Amino acid sequence: MPNQFYIEDWVRIRNGKIFNSEKLLFDSSEKDLNIFLKSAYEFLDLKYPKFHKMDRLSKLGILGSEIIFRNKKVLPETALVFSNNASSLETDTQFQDSTKTFASPSLFVYTLPNIALGEISIKYKLQSENAFFIAEKFNAELLKDYAETLLTSEKAPEVLCGWLNLQNGEYDVFLCLVSKERNIVFSEENLKKIYCAENEKPTN
Repeated sequence: MPNQFYIEDWVRIRNGKIFNSEKLLFDSSEKDLNIFLKSAYEFLDLKYPKFHKMDRLSKLGILGSEIIFRNKKVLPETALVFSNNASSLETDTQFQDSTKTFASPSLFVYTLPNIALGEISIKYKLQSENAFFIAEKFNAELLKDYAETLLTSEKAPEVLCGWLNLQNGEYDVFLCLVSKERNIVFSEENLKKIYCAENEKPTN
């Protein structure tokens, strides 16, 4: 089958837990997102000081990407196709609050969700297509169609795609690497199955 693609690897970050291809990689009872992010950073031994200057949406994107990329050679043409329903609302709100005294330039630069894609591209030296969609809910059809178009047209040899959402401190991350590397068949049904299955797991 010439145009069959596969979910080579995936990561799920939610409710203090990080799953990597069904394996529970990291588990924390910490409710404070800032502390959770720092703990996960240390657990992964990331050693990327720029991480600490990022907004929390970008930090979640870097953590998810690191888990996917850490044991493989990252191709600079790897495309990024992300989506969420809160855009960069959390940082937008913080920036709006900062304008009451002195508008913070360090917050302003993160008032677009696709900045997270830029941070991932810088970290892994990607020079590739990227897109960040705002959707009401996890849309497997959108991710599947867009990623498959990039792969079929050979604009990208592999695509990191998924859901990167943060609102009011609640985070919901599902990223998967799609390529020709045989594993789970890349389909709308399998995307929904993985995303929903992890959502249904107990949170404590």
